[in-house]
Amino acid sequence: MLIGVPKEIKNHEYRVGLTPSGVRELVAHGHKVLVQTQAGLAIGFTDEQYIQSGASIASSAEEVFSKAEMVVKVKEPQPVECRMLRPGQILFTYLHLAPDPEQTKLLTESGAVAIAYETVTDERGGLPLLAPMSEVAGRMAIQAGAHALEKAQGGRGVLLGGVPGVAPARVVVIGGGVVGLNAARMAAGLGADVTILDKSLPRLKEIDMVFGGRIKTLVSNTANIDESIREADMVVGAVLIPGAAAPKLVTRAMLGNMKPGAVLVDVAIDQGGCFETSRATTHQDPIYVVDGIVHYCVANMPGGVARTSTQALNNATLPFTLELANKGWRQALLDNAHLRNGLNVCHGKITYKAVADDLGYHYVDPVEAIKTA
Repeated sequence: MLIGVPKEIKNHEYRVGLTPSGVRELVAHGHKVLVQTQAGLAIGFTDEQYIQSGASIASSAEEVFSKAEMVVKVKEPQPVECRMLRPGQILFTYLHLAPDPEQTKLLTESGAVAIAYETVTDERGGLPLLAPMSEVAGRMAIQAGAHALEKAQGGRGVLLGGVPGVAPARVVVIGGGVVGLNAARMAAGLGADVTILDKSLPRLKEIDMVFGGRIKTLVSNTANIDESIREADMVVGAVLIPGAAAPKLVTRAMLGNMKPGAVLVDVAIDQGGCFETSRATTHQDPIYVVDGIVHYCVANMPGGVARTSTQALNNATLPFTLELANKGWRQALLDNAHLRNGLNVCHGKITYKAVADDLGYHYVDPVEAIKTA
């Protein structure tokens, strides 16, 4: 199979779909790889390294899309990229369709087979291709939030860990999944006073054991969220409903009860955000203020540490990329139910129920869509 890797074009997105080592593995299995020139240059992966790994270099994204049987990316395709897709072509990348009706429409019109990293599952019920970026984003949320707390950024002017004689910042993490756990770990490591909220009592017990009581745990409900954020210096939104739009857990009315200059970091922004006042921002212009509260809502947060993120992502995605290339998309998806859960769009049909429900499309069972494609 010919696998294509275009250069990412989203604002300040420097990650790349395949590393040179990933290319080498695919070539070793008898596949061909076409990489757009300078696709990985910003994070130290040169065209020469890709060539040494067995790839060919394309001069443009148009060449990659026109020749590749499977396109491997990182971020969701932008409109210009969607329009370059063709019927039956495989797209393997993050999609986040639920809050993005335009992308969904363009993908259905393309006739492509779009497989989303974020909805591929594993035998434990986890999301193995989302987890590495969730780990990065959770850790970065505290790093970014700490910076936004500085007075020059519009924040309260509070040091996360405090100093002897001065209390540390209060950090509230909403959601105890991979993002929330990593955010709590970073915040606690920096000396902050941390509270984490989650709906699952078993999960809260696990977190309590992991941290040995060093952080507070609360059941996530409207009253506890409202009360917790009133005293918070930083609130991290780390809520995920796989494939679906994130619930709005912090309303605009709640902001009026928060401390002026407090910071909201919405890691759920890729799925529409879990704060009512969230809107996607970029690394170029990451923060804005609503009712005196600083918002950090960068939609591709792990792109800020693009080399680490690319390597972590490739570690997780490469086995699935190989499976798709070795077997072809139909057989690979029929053989592997976990990979099949990643199928969101197939020849114009929506095959992921949460996306269909959120955007008003008719849902088609993925097995039916594969067999009739």
